[in-house]
Amino acid sequence: MSYTEALFSVQGKIALVTGGATGIGRMIATGLALAGARVMIASRKGEDCIRTAEEINALGGSGSAEGFAGDVGTEEGVLALADAVRSRTDRLHILVNNAGVSWGADYAQFPHAAWAKVMSVNVAGLFTLTRELTPLMVHAASDDDPARVINLGSVMGTQPVADGAYSYSASKAAVHHLTRILAEELSAQRITVNAFAPGPFQSRMTAFATARDEQVEKVAAGVPLGRIGGPDDVAGAAIYLCSRAGSYITGAILPIDGGLSVQHDVRLFKDA
Repeated sequence: MSYTEALFSVQGKIALVTGGATGIGRMIATGLALAGARVMIASRKGEDCIRTAEEINALGGSGSAEGFAGDVGTEEGVLALADAVRSRTDRLHILVNNAGVSWGADYAQFPHAAWAKVMSVNVAGLFTLTRELTPLMVHAASDDDPARVINLGSVMGTQPVADGAYSYSASKAAVHHLTRILAEELSAQRITVNAFAPGPFQSRMTAFATARDEQVEKVAAGVPLGRIGGPDDVAGAAIYLCSRAGSYITGAILPIDGGLSVQHDVRLFKDA
């Protein structure tokens, strides 16, 4: 194995990706499995997870994938998912908290109920699942190779933009802050905790704006790098953070957004 291969290897690591049947979760799960990890994929729709795992395995990577049902929207669901993971492995090297929901409505009609549902999945479920699986991650961790948690935030959690998804944007800001809190909390147990803050990617959640080519072109025109994100963009970031190359990074919020997080319209004195 070459230096580069060894540095970025996730061969033999065991991972769980929540919400891994579609979108960014599927991109991460596919990348980890192709790179040699054993990846468990869980979401509310277990049949979709099983089908996704079969499709990933058919790609012929050096790792493997298996899918099953798991719901992080309630405490009971989180505990059941943790039990399902414990029944399959006694250690967990990588936890990707990707499962999330959104809710869109105009400001004047935005419902109170949209807060409880979104915060329960995107924040409370993330926290409780991480807490429940911490013993498995401690068992997998070492000084040179910590266990890894990657939380899915959003550029909407770093910028003051809602686009009608008020509870979603606030929940992703909470994910970023909780990531930093957990990074400090779990560092002594040799677990790193980082977050991605993606910009626009094609997914079920963004299908309303990325389903057609002309929609993708319109969204891409607003991104400084001129395109939306693709599978390798987020898979590469995951492999980096989960390999030896990323073992000294914790508490980071990594923007995978084509420059959206540094884009602004403030000109100050440029037109003076």
